[in-house]
This record gives sequence, C-alpha cells and structure tokens, in this order.
Amino acid sequence: MRGLFSALALGSVLAMAGFAAEVPEIPIESVPNFLKMPDGLYMGEAVGVATNSKGHVFVFTRSGETRLFEFDENGKWLREIGDHLYSFAFAHTVRVDRYDNIWATDEGTNMIVKFDPQGHVIMTFGRRPEAGEGVTPWKGDGAGIPEPTRVTKYGLYRPTDVAWDAQDNVFVSDGYGNSRVVKYSKEGRFITSVGDKRGSAPGQFNTPHTIATDRDGNVYVGDRGNNRIQVFDNNLKYKTSYTAQGAPWAICISPGTHQYLYSSNSTGTTDMKNGEIYKMELDGTIIGKFGRGGKKLGEFMATHEIDCRYENQILTGEVTNWRVQKILLKK
Repeated sequence: MRGLFSALALGSVLAMAGFAAEVPEIPIESVPNFLKMPDGLYMGEAVGVATNSKGHVFVFTRSGETRLFEFDENGKWLREIGDHLYSFAFAHTVRVDRYDNIWATDEGTNMIVKFDPQGHVIMTFGRRPEAGEGVTPWKGDGAGIPEPTRVTKYGLYRPTDVAWDAQDNVFVSDGYGNSRVVKYSKEGRFITSVGDKRGSAPGQFNTPHTIATDRDGNVYVGDRGNNRIQVFDNNLKYKTSYTAQGAPWAICISPGTHQYLYSSNSTGTTDMKNGEIYKMELDGTIIGKFGRGGKKLGEFMATHEIDCRYENQILTGEVTNWRVQKILLKK
C-alpha cells in the first residue's frame, strides 16, 4: 500500500513539474464505421464533435462549406443544422450544454451561435467581418497575427471554444486573435476576462484553443502554443498550470461523481508525431494514455475536439483524417 501511494505521489509530482514519466497505456477499441453519411454527402475536416442527453452526435465540419450535422446515438444521419447560415465560414468547435442547446464556434466569422434543440438560433456572440474587412491571415505559429485590434467586451477575434458553469455563465476562449478568455453572464453580458496580450506568463496565452469547466466552476484552458493547460477559478483568477500532457489541442472534462480531464497531444496536421490522448485527474495527475499518431482505427491525426459525456466512451473529431472515432476505453 505504501508503494502504491509513493508511486501515485511521484506521478502527481512529475505531472505538476512537467516531466514525462512512464505513463500506463489504456487499452481501447475503435468502433468501425460509426457515423453513416447519406449517399453523396461526405465528411470533411471533423473539427468539432459533441453529444446531447439522448446520445445524438453533432459534428461541425469543414468541407466545401462549413456544415453542422446531427446523427442519432447509433451513428445514423438525421439532419443538417444551420444550412448556409451567415455565421458559418470556418468551423472550429461544437458543444452541447445541459439543456441540449447546441453551440457552434466559427473561427472564420468571429462568431459563436447558440441553437435550441430544434435547431433555431436563440443567441449570438461576436459579429462576422463585413465583406471589405476579410479575415486576418494566420501563418500557423502565431507570427501572422498582429497584436489584438478587436479586444473589446463583445468583439471576438477568431474564437475557438465555449464552456459553462453551474450558473450558466458562458466562458469563451477568444483564441487565435485576441488570445484571451472571456466570462459572460447567461444573458450574454460581459463579466470579466483574462489575457491582455499574447505571451507565456501565467494568465497569458499563445492560442487558447480549447476550454472546459469542472463541477466547482474552475476553468481549464488548453493553451496550445505554450504546451500547457492553465487552470483558473470561476472569476478567471489564475490557479495553476499542467505541462506533462504535451500540446492540448482538445480537452474535455467528464461529468459524474468523479470527474476526469482528457487532453489530446497533437503537434501538427502533416506528420504522425505524437497524437496520443491523456486521461488525467483534475489536479493534473496523469492516469494513463491511449492512441498515437496515425491513420488506422485507434490512431489519431490532429484531434481537434473530444466528447467525454459517457464513462469509458470517447468521441474524437480529427482534422487530418476527416473522421469521428468512437473510442471504447477498456478497464
């Protein structure tokens, strides 16, 4: 028992310090051909994936156009939501809140749109640039983004993700351009923000790419460019950082009595380096990992979003492989 405690304690210390200790491999199974597309309709880059309380799967995809699809719990295609919507130009993530409202974050239009379960638009954040403005070019490492020019209470600049707390406050990672996190009330009123400019100090970001909240209202931000997950309290005051999980392209916190933090380590879209997904305690202790870079079932290429609504079942949306995988974790 003492040896087990020592091992767990050492793992926690190494994780907090950013050292890559030996991490147990979690056995998995990838369900083949999970999503069934209609004839003549094809999946593009599966940048967003989420589920609702019925188990329905929502996929936000970049193809010839940005499109939002809904499938049933068995992967059967049901419908398209927001066909030719003004806020759809370059999909980034999709999330579903506890009321089954669907939130689509579009990086290309600087907008987040909230749909009710029937697919009607009920709230918007940000505003699409007018035709004469265009979208600021991005070189892929942050170098192509000037210092923020749209840091206002309500102006988003290439946002990346959204999360909520128990009071239904809204947290937005405002992502490639402004490099900040913003807290809004459930009515959409600005409350506070963190991240005044791009940087690596605590409370600064280099592409806040993904965001999640735990039961206590703490906010976890995948600070992709800095290879860390930063943790804040509910008022966006900095608490700590985790650095042992690589570049967090996508994070997810499971529901339930015991919550877990999942984080994908993706370092690019053109090679098979890394790609594994880590299962962690909320304190940053790494429990295990699964997968690696590749194109086979159970391998991942640029995992862009993770859904972890169900224990031991993970959905991953991949950029390079143009697919959603249903992953079963084996105990």
